Amino acid sequence: MMHETLNTQLTIPADRFVMRPIRKSDSGLIEMYASDVRVARGSRAMPHPMPPGAVEAMITRANSADRVEDVWVMDGSADGHAEAIGVISLNRMDRDQSEIFFWVAPAFWNSGFASEAVRTMIAANPHAAKRFFAEMFQDNPGSARVLTNCGFDYLGDAEAFSVARGATVPTWTYTLKTGL
Repeated sequence: MMHETLNTQLTIPADRFVMRPIRKSDSGLIEMYASDVRVARGSRAMPHPMPPGAVEAMITRANSADRVEDVWVMDGSADGHAEAIGVISLNRMDRDQSEIFFWVAPAFWNSGFASEAVRTMIAANPHAAKRFFAEMFQDNPGSARVLTNCGFDYLGDAEAFSVARGATVPTWTYTLKTGL
């Protein structure tokens, strides 16, 4: 069952956690995880080192009424896990499409949390997307496996700029057509 929040973003239950809208109280754990160079290098937009106020600014943007990207925290506190395990987001694109982004804190790698979050997000499909896209840096085969295990198909190679790396990095692009 999904529940509406005050900013109309859904809380989405998974088996071992809930994906809930990010909130200001998440800033400490998110900053700690995002300050890990391994997490930052896996993203396009995350800087490393993390400058003061960057996480708070991201949370403010994520809760803005005119946002184009919905951001959820994977909250495992109800099942005895950490309050924040990682983050998953959907960026609205044109033609009823969404791009999915995710990261999991290194302490929770290889535990299936990323696959569970992606599968659950696809099933919930809060943007009513007809197609999902995702992009991974080519030196991140673990995240690419998450996508293929969740039904995504390889679409092609591209490049994206990584703020943490200060460079353009080769990527793999994936897509998944929904039943809508």
